[in-house]
Amino acid sequence: MQERYIERILKARVYDVAIESPLEAAPRLSRRLGNRVLFKREDLQPVFSFKLRGAYNKIAHLSETVARRGVICASAGNHAQGVALAARRRGIPSVIVMPQTTPNIKVQAVLDLGGEVILHGDDFDHAYEQAVEVARDRGLTFIHPFDDPDVIAGQGTIGMEILRQHSGAIDAIFVPIGGGGLVAGIAAYVKSLYPQVRIVGVEPEDAASMHDSLLAGRRVTLERVGIFADGVAVRRVGEETFRLAQKYVDEVVLVSTDEICAAIQDIFEDNRTIAEPAGALAVAGLKKYVARESCTDRSFVTLNCGANINFDRLRHVAERADLGAGREALLAVEIPEAPGSFLRFCQLLGRRGVTEFNYRYADTQSARIFVGIAIHEGRREKEALLAQVAEAGYRVFDMSDDEMAKLHVRYMVGGHAQGLEHERLFRFEFPERPGALLRFLEAIGSSWNISLFHYRNHGSDYGRVLAGVQVPPADAGEFEQHLRELQYAYTEETGNPAYRLFLGG
Repeated sequence: MQERYIERILKARVYDVAIESPLEAAPRLSRRLGNRVLFKREDLQPVFSFKLRGAYNKIAHLSETVARRGVICASAGNHAQGVALAARRRGIPSVIVMPQTTPNIKVQAVLDLGGEVILHGDDFDHAYEQAVEVARDRGLTFIHPFDDPDVIAGQGTIGMEILRQHSGAIDAIFVPIGGGGLVAGIAAYVKSLYPQVRIVGVEPEDAASMHDSLLAGRRVTLERVGIFADGVAVRRVGEETFRLAQKYVDEVVLVSTDEICAAIQDIFEDNRTIAEPAGALAVAGLKKYVARESCTDRSFVTLNCGANINFDRLRHVAERADLGAGREALLAVEIPEAPGSFLRFCQLLGRRGVTEFNYRYADTQSARIFVGIAIHEGRREKEALLAQVAEAGYRVFDMSDDEMAKLHVRYMVGGHAQGLEHERLFRFEFPERPGALLRFLEAIGSSWNISLFHYRNHGSDYGRVLAGVQVPPADAGEFEQHLRELQYAYTEETGNPAYRLFLGG
């Protein structure tokens, strides 16, 4: 059976539409991990994904009579573009059934490639059912995204290229898994020639269909899958891909959303390319593997399989990358509600960078703040920080792994304050440097109570703070003189309608 796939891969017709993607060194990541890391750049394909290999190989092997009737597939992204491009190259019609929730940029990409688009249902399963029905009604050939020997063989040409492009030993190849076509094709080829090379599949924790199937010894269907890494959001892997994975895949590593975001940043820092979440899975898995094994001086290849990311995802990626890389800790801390409390807490943190600070006055006794702190040594440093804050007498809770806190609560710290008098609201700007927030609070001083505070370091040159300060009318002149002496750019927002509607006391 393995020999059959070797022959299929060697005879696969992919280069009419696909390039032989480069195998590039990742020097920054290699130095950080203490291993040699190579990126297989499938994000450089004409449709920014490996998917056109399998789609074209399947379509190229159709007989002229069958092909002339046209092809159809169900997809929300990369496979859709691969099928549309392959069909255009062969000069046959293509129909792509996509969920109605598909972003317009992906719909337009298929239209630009000459495909007919049918929008149906709210998810892939509904689109798949519609595609099967349309295929039967119109006599079209259905092009499966992964569970087809020709599709698997097309993806397997990547494994052939890796072995040809790399002259030395390879310790492991890390491959993203959705339905399993990519890992099945690569594993079948590589293991036939170099059985000692580890094939490590990588899946999101919330879409672990292959991992769970291999553990159970049979294909399982997940009740639901996460949608962040939408390119691999598959509830049930293929029958043939599962069979091949059982034989040739050594293990499957699971990674979190935050770890995927950190991997997107790692890839960007080495080659200035923005990978889609599924496209960064392999790098996230590699980092987790190296940390687990504590290995050095080995050679690893990661499959960077796609760059079809929606622009609106970038904000989420940037917010979560530092958490995923262990460079930020999110804490909830209770401090006394008194002038100077913020300053004393920041003095406790010392020269540590504060990435975020959210607070709103609640009562006269205590204040609860949501704070992000930059760390450099991962979990060990975070545990030491938590102990330090607790020993100083503060109640502290670690929010770094709390999904609700990270997704929602951090943006909801606020609201109207009851019983609050003489509050004035200001926007401040100051040069963003290490310790800048501490110096700002020292300059503000402890003569007046801070009743609202919001700060977030977005990596820009200037820090931006929104602060509410209780200033009794008798102190107004002194306070305004103090503001003039601060030498920080500021704007008073006390009359801003947004403040009145959502934050005012």
